[in-house]
Amino acid sequence: MLFERENIGQQASSAAAGLLAPLGPIPGPGSFADLLLASFQQFPALVVELENITGLQLGYEQTGTLRVARNPRRLARLKQRFETWQAFGLPLSWLDGDEARLQEPWLAPNVCSAVYVPEEAQINAAQLVQAFALAASKLGAQLHTQTPVTTLLHEDKKIVGIMTAQGDIVTCNHLVLTMGAWSTHLTSSIGIDLPVRPIQGQMIALPQLQPALQHIIFGESIYVIPRSTEILVGATKADIGFEIQVTDEGADQLHQKARRLIPSLATQSIERSWAGIRPGTPDSHPILGPAAGWENLVLASGHNSVGILLSPLTGSSIADYIVTGQLSTLLQPFQSERFQKLSVHEVQEE
Repeated sequence: MLFERENIGQQASSAAAGLLAPLGPIPGPGSFADLLLASFQQFPALVVELENITGLQLGYEQTGTLRVARNPRRLARLKQRFETWQAFGLPLSWLDGDEARLQEPWLAPNVCSAVYVPEEAQINAAQLVQAFALAASKLGAQLHTQTPVTTLLHEDKKIVGIMTAQGDIVTCNHLVLTMGAWSTHLTSSIGIDLPVRPIQGQMIALPQLQPALQHIIFGESIYVIPRSTEILVGATKADIGFEIQVTDEGADQLHQKARRLIPSLATQSIERSWAGIRPGTPDSHPILGPAAGWENLVLASGHNSVGILLSPLTGSSIADYIVTGQLSTLLQPFQSERFQKLSVHEVQEE
């Protein structure tokens, strides 16, 4: 059974850009890189399976990415990251400015270099979440939307059921908590101090250029994503609690940054803007696996800005854990107790 407070994917998932670009969030070799790349590699087969089961089109495209530099400081950092990324097995190449503009003619004249990753991709995040839900339903899952869970019922350290806002009680053998930024609303009631907080992100959409922009472009604190009829630009980051604010200031900031990468976007007016709330954690990594000290409570939260990218591996690995009792080695570094082992000085805020 799945209990959803609102409608399927109504919050962070429907606001997400749908980036499937694992190299960007990777600081270097390690467990987080392994997690991102393993999940990324599941997407081609997953998309075929979900589209066959549901009949939905998920908008999966290997658009390829260009991470560009326009100044010496960004160039030095990009060179350093290029050397790191070469170890991860994805095809990638270093381009000078002219080569980058051959790939994407709309790029600004001051783009001096770029890293091209042809296999990085995008997906329609809202459609993906709908497909997950529809496929689960077709395979026997019961989905209860508009049904907030208000109480976790437990005996000692075992969850025995939940109570909904409607007063219904449902018993369970296992409980997987996937409430994103709202996870603490339930975990705190049973004494679990889960360090998840809301981080707002705002995006805008502009009309597509003619001829169309072809590649996902990453600049400094900005990305530009081509869709068939529009261009998505994201994203702001604001630690302002659960209030979702779509502001003219945020939209204008995104438009200005996008114009620096692609000057022709100056003629494209903002068609729409929206915001969502990411679940942030102190180390910017997700919380995955059994809750420490609890017999049958499993956590899958804190995905920050990579929730869509990590969705295949999160779902399959948590399901495997419930069936086998063995947590994947990929997930083991991301259990909640890691925060108990870190001193205040070791935890880095986003």
